[in-house]
Order: sequence, then C-alpha cells, then structure tokens
Amino acid sequence: MSESTSLPAGSVLALVQRTSLPRLVGEALENLILSGELPPGSKLNEAALAERFGVSRGPLREALRGLEENGLICQEKNRGAHVREIELAEAADIYAVRAGLDATAGRLLAQRIDAGQLAELRDFAERMQAAAGTNDVDTFHRLNLAFHDRIVEMTGNRALNEVYRRLVKQLALFRRRNLLAPQAIPHFADEHSAIVDRLAAGDGAGAAETLYAHAQGGRQRMLRDGELNGKADAA
Repeated sequence: MSESTSLPAGSVLALVQRTSLPRLVGEALENLILSGELPPGSKLNEAALAERFGVSRGPLREALRGLEENGLICQEKNRGAHVREIELAEAADIYAVRAGLDATAGRLLAQRIDAGQLAELRDFAERMQAAAGTNDVDTFHRLNLAFHDRIVEMTGNRALNEVYRRLVKQLALFRRRNLLAPQAIPHFADEHSAIVDRLAAGDGAGAAETLYAHAQGGRQRMLRDGELNGKADAA
C-alpha cells in the first residue's frame, strides 16, 4: 500500500494540495516569463505574486525554487528574486550545447521514426515553406520552434527531452523572439525540408549532421546580430 492511500482522506487532500499548488504556480510564472510579460531583470515581488495567484507564500517560494533550478530566475540575498538575464556569450554556450542535442535527437529518431511521425514533420516543413513564400516571419518562427520540439519528443528519450526543453527556455530569456529576417527564411525552410529527407531515409548520421549544421547556423546568426546590436548601443 502506498503512503498516500494509507493516509486519512483529509491528509490525502492536504498532500495533493502541497504537491500541486507549487507546480501550478510555477507553470503560471513560467508562462509569464516566457511570454515576455515578466522580462529578464524583472523583480519578482512575493507579496504581489501571492496575491495575484491567490496562494500563500509557502507554495510560491517552492515554485520560485523550482524556477531557479531550471535556470529561469535568480534569487540573491540583497536583491531578492528576479527573472534571469542571459548575456550573449552565455547564450552562445547554451546554443552550442543545444546543437549537440539536436544532432543526438536526429540520430535517435532516424532509427525509429514511423510513417505518422514522418508525415507530421513533412507537414511542418511544407507549412514553413509556405510561410517563407509569403514572408510570414511570425508563423515561420512558431513552426520552427514546434518542429524541433517534436523531433526531440519523438525520440522518446525522457532525459533528452528534459535537458533540451530547459535549454530552449533559457535561450528564450536572451531573446524572447529571435526572429529571422524575411529574406533569410527561404534558406532555413529548405534546411528543414532537408532534415525531414534525412529522417525519411533512415540516415541517422546524415540527420545528425544536418540538424547540427542548422543549429550552428542559428548560433552564428545570433552572435552576429548580438554583436551588431552591441555596436549600435555603444554608438
């Protein structure tokens, strides 16, 4: 018999409340951060947040600890809690690790991809081609994130999924919407189609190589844009 089933009904309810409230508050806070409503550097006022979510400070503080462990916020003795700020050099390091994870995902998925998964990824690639044809940068950006997330998810590797999503969320703190210029997206749409072709062929090495090169291209673009913005700010 498990611990929860051996407890009185009131104790079971209290246990559920203790475990679910911090998780729900953490998810709500994460959504505020990743949507940009709480941008990097924002101070997180415990009293205001507890009132907003209708909870006591206990579950809120537990939620904040979880967000800190995932690299989304920082808690400092004299400054309190605030949304983490990521500089260009750190973002480049994270992106380099992500490129390796993308390659691993491609190698794993090529060995197990089924017809339904392949059709889903092909649909993503075709919709990205359509978005590129109309210079719809917003749609392309959304599809791009979903495409790579699904590749990782389709591997069925839980550890890979957890690490990958954590890094993607941290990169969102550097630039919430790292959008491509309209003239660049046809090239990147072609790269996504090439990735699907490698997966369809069951070519693990080719899929890994194509995904890695694609991610490294994004990293170089991020570095170039970041350096240009830095020069503009200094001017």
